[in-house]
Amino acid sequence: MRSSSGRAKYALLAAGVAALAASAWTLAAQAPAPAGRGSTAPDAIVANSYPNPYTTIPDFFKMPPGRKWGSTAGVDIDKDGKTVWILDRCGANSCFDSAAGKMSDLDPVLHFDENGHLIKSFGAGMIVFPHGLFVDREGNVWVTDGNDNRPGQGRGAAAAGAPGGVAAAGAAGAAARGAAGRGPGGPVGAAAGATKGHQVFKFSPDGKLLLTLGTPGGAADPEFFYQPNDVLVAPNGDIFVAEIHGAGGGLIYKFDKSGKFLMKWGKPPAPGGAEPAHGELNQPHSLAMDSAGRLFVGSRSCNCVQIFDQNGKFIDQWSQFSRPSGVFVDKNDILYVADSESGPSNNTTHPGGWQRGIRMGSAKDGKVKYFIPDPDLLHQGTSSAEGVAVDAKGNIYGAEVGQMDVKKYVRQ
Repeated sequence: MRSSSGRAKYALLAAGVAALAASAWTLAAQAPAPAGRGSTAPDAIVANSYPNPYTTIPDFFKMPPGRKWGSTAGVDIDKDGKTVWILDRCGANSCFDSAAGKMSDLDPVLHFDENGHLIKSFGAGMIVFPHGLFVDREGNVWVTDGNDNRPGQGRGAAAAGAPGGVAAAGAAGAAARGAAGRGPGGPVGAAAGATKGHQVFKFSPDGKLLLTLGTPGGAADPEFFYQPNDVLVAPNGDIFVAEIHGAGGGLIYKFDKSGKFLMKWGKPPAPGGAEPAHGELNQPHSLAMDSAGRLFVGSRSCNCVQIFDQNGKFIDQWSQFSRPSGVFVDKNDILYVADSESGPSNNTTHPGGWQRGIRMGSAKDGKVKYFIPDPDLLHQGTSSAEGVAVDAKGNIYGAEVGQMDVKKYVRQ
């Protein structure tokens, strides 16, 4: 047992090591980067230095007694502009217990009032891997299920929470896809033993299932879906779904308000390319729409936000918001982008010194103005907000997969 003086010396030593590591990372962020994808280091220096005018409110949302948060990739605001919808992966990183071979009996779709108290919940036993969340103008709640319940699968339950962090999870997911022969080039149909997952659900505000898109257990293109990441409903009722969670391509599907398929677009990056060309989707992880009706796609493995019209015509591509896990556009056309994967622990997929956190700026001209940094600079793997939403008062909500938490950010 250490003495108090020993503990003090140990604490000082640990603090010194952390400070040196942080200093090394800061210097690395300012060092010239290799040619190609990592050549954006000067932009990263600027992107990490924007002011943060927000105060963090931890533990704002109160879970029922005996229940803890799981991973919470999805968050959105109710049509009332003040209450908050959150997706919880049933106290873990999946609502399917692959070891036991059964679904959780917890509700993954949660609705909280403006004071952080739970109003209602629903969806138990229906959603394997709740991922994307959208509340439409009528108050209906849309949820994407990004995985299936095939026996022995590891995606979500094991791979996404693997000790090796983000890169290990991605490798594990890619290996699983390769072993199953599924994905964009794989066979159509569900994986062997899968009876749930890879679908999009539309619920009423009270939890009544109104519409289902996709085949139970999943299907590869030209059918749908395989790893649907996010869903968005345009003001005219058209439905957009982004799919493929692993790196290596992606698709955007468009349906009418009844769920009738209209079109799709998306092509993977050229093999061996250092950076996807304009319009080449690579893990379209999140969706948002501005007041002009332009579709913003957080193309995470592209390290960029891509902008399209509603018929798939490419408009622009921005890298200044860092590696996007979540995108949100508010009523004032402010773009909020959550980066949960940059930083020293993931420098291979986003080199050049980019830090994790939430960046915000203009959806009109792409100018970044503020940055809420991840306070845990040296955290290994996924950290900080993955999903992001903003209420009518301008309060920001960040849904965290790694920390299994939801934080509220209030303007000072």
